[in-house]
Amino acid sequence: MEIELTPQQVQEQALFRAFVSEEIAPYADQYDQAECMPNEVIKKLAEIGYLGAIIPKEQGGQGMDAITFGLLCEEVGRASASLLSLLTVHGMVCQAIMKWGSASQKTNWLPKLATGETIGAFGLTEPNVGSDAKSVETAAVLSNNSYVLNGEKKWISFGQVANLFLIFAQCDGKPTAFLVERERTGFSTEPLKGLLGFRSAMIAKVFMNECRIPAENLLGRVGFGFSHVASTALDHGRYCVAWGCLGLGQACLNACLSYTSERKQFGSFLKGHQLIQQMIAEMITNLKAARLLCYHAGYLKDKGSPSLIMETSIAKYFTSRMVSKIADDAVQIHGANGCSSDYPVQRYLRDAKIMEIIEGSTQMQQIIIAKYGYQNLVLEKRKAKQKEKA
Repeated sequence: MEIELTPQQVQEQALFRAFVSEEIAPYADQYDQAECMPNEVIKKLAEIGYLGAIIPKEQGGQGMDAITFGLLCEEVGRASASLLSLLTVHGMVCQAIMKWGSASQKTNWLPKLATGETIGAFGLTEPNVGSDAKSVETAAVLSNNSYVLNGEKKWISFGQVANLFLIFAQCDGKPTAFLVERERTGFSTEPLKGLLGFRSAMIAKVFMNECRIPAENLLGRVGFGFSHVASTALDHGRYCVAWGCLGLGQACLNACLSYTSERKQFGSFLKGHQLIQQMIAEMITNLKAARLLCYHAGYLKDKGSPSLIMETSIAKYFTSRMVSKIADDAVQIHGANGCSSDYPVQRYLRDAKIMEIIEGSTQMQQIIIAKYGYQNLVLEKRKAKQKEKA
């Protein structure tokens, strides 16, 4: 089977690369050190249409196919993992509304999300709840055709600037999803600073204190929060992260190819040393394998295959582990320079570690993938028995 980009996808990829190389990459270290993503950067991303990448054209978006969107995530991830997280969480809100929103919710929110008038953020994780997402402690109570929310969310990417939050809470003891606007009374945010990675992702805590929202802000049904809405959003998030890891890994490789071609040790360029060649060879090989996994997940996403969720988990699992190793080797190749803010590989390493945690940790993906393996074994045995009977 031949895997090849279409001429249109190649053209779009070139546009993504040019935009990122000119508007983001030269300044990513500055944003990281300032722990802030300037509003003008977000505005540029919105103006060029990238915040509406996955939203259908009839609702004001770009209507990108999955592979094209993946190529966008790859290029943004190559320059700034923090900015990639905006595409990720904003897209997760868009995807959830597209899949589970009512007609009025789609009409109201999707055009605003497409233009960047509204910035979306994903509010699932809490101080006491991470991987066990269905056990969120935030509570929602129906009162006079409104829901009253009380609770706290943590590690919310772009929570400092977002104005529409997809919040998960327990309603009648069931995980439920709500759309909560920033301006609602009782809703507030607090910046989180000094983090290991994603420093310019504008990460925040979110507080809801007797926060009242209209009943029509319920997304889906009561009890659908984790099994339906969150799973849809997280699948999209893992897809974004997988492609972003690919871009970040490519940035590490590019930095190492350049550095080893210019730096001399023991009278010869680093690229002439066999141990360096071994590390470079592993980077190239792992990136090629990761790219094939991302292409495959994208193909299944466009096809609407039921195996998409598992293949996306596999892609996220492999690429996030891959980029952590590549980034670690990139710092090692740079030596003491790799620990300096004068070189971006130190940022790459810090951001790469976060990739193994977000949208389902490495360990959670291992559990999911292993269960899939055992389920396949049971299915194969069942098929074999059916053949024997036939």
